[in-house]
Amino acid sequence: MGFFDLRSVASRFRFFAVLEALSWAGLLIGMAFKYLPAEGNEVGVKIFGPVHGAIFVLFVITALMAARELNWNWKTTVLALASSIPPLFTVIFEVWAVRTGQLGELSADTEGTAAASPSAS
Repeated sequence: MGFFDLRSVASRFRFFAVLEALSWAGLLIGMAFKYLPAEGNEVGVKIFGPVHGAIFVLFVITALMAARELNWNWKTTVLALASSIPPLFTVIFEVWAVRTGQLGELSADTEGTAAASPSAS
């Protein structure tokens, strides 16, 4: 099932981190079409504004749930929450969290693959 297997809090966190970044991108594109041409079109902002808002709230809730279940310290929790503010930073945080072992079984999966790769060569 991979990316869409949302049974664990870590996989839900990854899912909403990517969705939040995609909705940010959609909102930024919508804003470009609204403000850059002389006669801007607001449809992108009207669509992606509420979508991004809803996904943002879901990401924050999921980040708090992940912090609680995965026993994150306060610095990691603040970084996760702050990553939702700049565009696309939720994905950067998710990659960092996987590499540093903050996302439980998702981190364990990459450690197992990384450990298996050098011995296979």
